[in-house]
Amino acid sequence: MVGDVLKPGDIVIYESTVYPGCTEEDCVPVLEKFSGLKFNSDFYCGYSPERINPGDKVNTLTKIKKVTSGSTPEIAEIVDSLYKSIITAGTHKAPSLKVAEASKAIENAQRDINISFVNELALIFDRMGIDTTDVLEAAGTKWNFLRYKPGLVGGHCIGVDPYYLAHKAESLGYHPQVILSGRRINDNIGIFIANKVVKLMIQKGSSIKGSKALILGITFKENCPDIRNSKVIDVYSELVQFDVDVDIYDPFANKEEVFNEYGITLCDTFKTYDSIILAVSHDSFLNLDFDKLKKGTNSIIFDTKACLSRDIVDSRL
Repeated sequence: MVGDVLKPGDIVIYESTVYPGCTEEDCVPVLEKFSGLKFNSDFYCGYSPERINPGDKVNTLTKIKKVTSGSTPEIAEIVDSLYKSIITAGTHKAPSLKVAEASKAIENAQRDINISFVNELALIFDRMGIDTTDVLEAAGTKWNFLRYKPGLVGGHCIGVDPYYLAHKAESLGYHPQVILSGRRINDNIGIFIANKVVKLMIQKGSSIKGSKALILGITFKENCPDIRNSKVIDVYSELVQFDVDVDIYDPFANKEEVFNEYGITLCDTFKTYDSIILAVSHDSFLNLDFDKLKKGTNSIIFDTKACLSRDIVDSRL
């Protein structure tokens, strides 16, 4: 579409997260084909990765430093000046398109790996019978300890972008170890949560088949309507395989989008439940009367975000 309207002197700037080299290796040939123009002679390219944090009212577009780049030194300067005109936090001019692309890929891969580490700790500490949050709070008293929390890793960035970097590495004959092992751990957390809930119910003598479960939240992060690549679906799907009757409630999510994407009808009203799973820490969930949601004394509450009072939960991630 862009190639069809491209004219001499134009600059095409990409912001989508891609693997290093994608702009020049995949995008540029398409632009040349449909425009009939020659790259870095008739038209040019820039790359400036998006750094928007969905739902964040503080770190907005103009307040986040912007990485910029261009296909020639002169174009890099023009692209940098363009973003400088609106980004009050300033810019960082990368030496090439590929460097800028790589910088974005590793931003999210680094976060994914750090979360996978604490998720693995959660799996270990669960077997030890100690609380992960207690351990992290104790360790966090050291000044240089990185304060990551365990949880479901979904969304359109963190759960996806590391695969771009892995793909490029594998195409060059290198099989990444840390990146992909982190992905495997994070991709299995939803299954762990569902199985933990089932085990807790069994310990209380509850029947699993036909039991009622409520999952609170389906968006990939709190106070945000974005449902893309939500890992809450993994919890839901695993519970359904145990013949559990699962309701999902989320006041932020669009019901039609959820049904079209996942084939799930969000509930409007609450019943009483044998198990309740807080999957997303929407502010409105923190004020719910959880006692009214419980079917009886054997009902269990699992807190995946470690944000509810410990007095009311049976277990947390």
